[in-house]
Amino acid sequence: MNQNKEVQFVDLNLVEYKQAWDLQETLLNRIATVKLANRGLSDDSKEATDNFLLFCQHPHVYTLGKSGNESHLLLQESFLSTIGATYFKTNRGGDITYHGPGQLVGYPILDLENFYTDIHLYLRMLEEAIIKTCAGYGLVAGRIEGLTGVWINPTQEDARKICAMGVKASRWISMHGFALNVNTDLSYFSHIVPCGIATRGVTSLQQELGQEMDFQSVSDVVKGHLVDLFKMELVDVSRETLNAQ
Repeated sequence: MNQNKEVQFVDLNLVEYKQAWDLQETLLNRIATVKLANRGLSDDSKEATDNFLLFCQHPHVYTLGKSGNESHLLLQESFLSTIGATYFKTNRGGDITYHGPGQLVGYPILDLENFYTDIHLYLRMLEEAIIKTCAGYGLVAGRIEGLTGVWINPTQEDARKICAMGVKASRWISMHGFALNVNTDLSYFSHIVPCGIATRGVTSLQQELGQEMDFQSVSDVVKGHLVDLFKMELVDVSRETLNAQ
């Protein structure tokens, strides 16, 4: 069976976090079912596995990774409703982070056997897509050894995170992904220790460039870099089409 580079892309727009999580689980299980059925078959008999890429924004929500520290949520859960936010414990990697309007969240649900079975390389490619996006807007972005995500001016003392990363892989199928601050209300980060790192700040494209960004244009740039880096063959589909498959 040849690797399937086709990736079905869906822009969910603004969607509740739990709805997006449930959709990811559904798609992951769909891929896993095919992989299970392929076991023991000859390559010529195996069914190709699907790949998906979801883009969205979420209403205000804090999410905690499976190895995260609950004390990094700096307010009582009972106070969340007063700031219009919710809170979820998730099965992704990483610590606590914030999602909200103006933030581009990307969820690749890929059979990594269609690309490469190297979770570290997979993470580096996600980071690279964001680094290249920032560079296109004249910003110096990169990685900091030992820390996750993408940082502005990573070699400087005032390095600040512009994109959080948190993924999970099961049977080489990925879920969760990245969260790029575009026009994000950064005040919501004051209620957490972002990604468990108290000594570094957070930022956004809007903050760095001093103007509100065209969200769709930024989304298109990120998508283009993902396509190039992963050698994807992207196919736009509607959510209704996805659910009907």
